[in-house]
Amino acid sequence: MITKERRGDYLGATVQVIPHITDEIKNAVKRIAPGNDVVLVEIGGTVGDIESLPFLEAIRQFRREVGKENAIFVHLTLVPYIAAAGEVKTKPTQHSVRELMEIGIQPDFLICRSEKPLQDDVKRKIALFCNVDFGAVIESPDVPTIYQIPLVFEQQGFADRVMERLRLTAPTPDLSAWRTMVQRVTHPREKVRICVVGKYTDYVDSYKSVQEALIHGGIANDVGVELAWTSSDLFTGPEKAREILSHHHGLLVPGGFGVRGVEGMVEAIRAARELQLPFFGICLGMQVAIIEFSRHVLGLDDSHSSEFAPECGHPVVSLMNSQREVTDKGGTMRLGAYPCRLQRGSKAAEIYGQSEVSERHRHRYEVSNRYRERFSEQGMRLSGLSPDDSLVEMIELPAHPWFVGCQFHPELQSRPLRPHPLFAGFVAAAHARRAAEASAAAAPLAHGKQ
Repeated sequence: MITKERRGDYLGATVQVIPHITDEIKNAVKRIAPGNDVVLVEIGGTVGDIESLPFLEAIRQFRREVGKENAIFVHLTLVPYIAAAGEVKTKPTQHSVRELMEIGIQPDFLICRSEKPLQDDVKRKIALFCNVDFGAVIESPDVPTIYQIPLVFEQQGFADRVMERLRLTAPTPDLSAWRTMVQRVTHPREKVRICVVGKYTDYVDSYKSVQEALIHGGIANDVGVELAWTSSDLFTGPEKAREILSHHHGLLVPGGFGVRGVEGMVEAIRAARELQLPFFGICLGMQVAIIEFSRHVLGLDDSHSSEFAPECGHPVVSLMNSQREVTDKGGTMRLGAYPCRLQRGSKAAEIYGQSEVSERHRHRYEVSNRYRERFSEQGMRLSGLSPDDSLVEMIELPAHPWFVGCQFHPELQSRPLRPHPLFAGFVAAAHARRAAEASAAAAPLAHGKQ
């Protein structure tokens, strides 16, 4: 909209929320509609908040334009359970629906989040006061894993009712693979403990994609993944790092921005390398692995990232020459999908099972090419490079059971039925570590019996 105004498309007219912003919201939906049978659009926020009003107005207009038979409204609402009274309360749902109706939106379906199962009399009350059919009140109860929810919806015939309202037909879905996947999540044959060391561990939703991708990796190996969200500030030295990691089967260091906590990550990665503990570094995690290797293997004590220490003697992670004159941070970031060529015979190529992949990026700084030869000479394999060999995308240590770093964000492409190969491989390595520890612990007992 701003671009259109600067270009003069509005011919000097006053630019307003309605119709200009609402038109652009509708256009965003229309742009992705061609070629699709159904477009699912989430309107975030809470009904009544100022931020969401333009979006609600936009979808109200949208339905009038395309017709009621081509657009339905599904409202997600909370039905809280009051433990002191021993009952659920429907007033919040009634009030939120009333707020919607005041701006011209009548929900067709209500998905009711609830701690306790909803009895039929509660559903009838919600249907009556919210002006929807009894069958349009869909439960979304608390479950052990979010992946159970599609099965819960299917049991209530939610998809069939939506298809009926949109006048669509489709074959009965085969959910057997999904059910098997849920079974693996809820009843794994074994469990592994992964230590996730990052900056934002107090707010684990910051790593939601990483968390889910690790669960997907567990699904691929039929093991449960227990995550220990650990602040990097706790890794105050080599002995402390070894002590913390001794209780885990793998270490993952995810992405992040800023210098805080980097020294703790260095100690954690050093301990994982020396203890032969499976390690997976993503984005910043790979860059810190480069810093750690430079300091403790190459002997470059004054090595760092120029992002954190611009005056350091050995900026092993830095901006590329083409980025140095760009002052806007967004202009220097690598965003979106980029190809990565994998070195033949590397662990990366073995994990992916192919020679070139495409992965999504979100970062500014890169591994400095000035030190690539030194890394290789001391045993680090630069296993993934950009097609023109100018950028390091993946690293690994061949002498280590599983030590892999990647500059991109593989978690963004992982799915429960299609776990990302790197996460599946990492969890498999952690499981192997667990099995080795169990075998070593059992050996003295067996010897004693003999």
